[in-house]
Amino acid sequence: QVQLVESGGGLVQAGGSLRLSCVGNGIIFRSYTMAWFRQAPGKEREFVADSSRSSGITVYADSVKGRFVISRDNAKNTVHLEMNNLKPEDTAVYYCAAALRAASYAYWGQGTQVTVSS
Repeated sequence: QVQLVESGGGLVQAGGSLRLSCVGNGIIFRSYTMAWFRQAPGKEREFVADSSRSSGITVYADSVKGRFVISRDNAKNTVHLEMNNLKPEDTAVYYCAAALRAASYAYWGQGTQVTVSS
């Protein structure tokens, strides 16, 4: 059974930092592109960042570029999202996702809440 389990969310003041983690069970982790998405109240889910399975290339949404860093540890089946200089508009539920083929995310975590107060 495939499970993606996120952790690390919470409440932080603007300008602060949080580190999200996602552990993938039941998949050959290194074979998957791993990504983070987020969904704010009343808005559609949006892409935040991903880490390619093969090349290790990372891609970021413009809104988080320079503030967030995605990293992965294939030996521990874990992907992290380091979030710095957080803004109130970063408030959302953050989801981890796994894709075997480009932009085809087959597996999703349950989400972790990030709230940034002004």
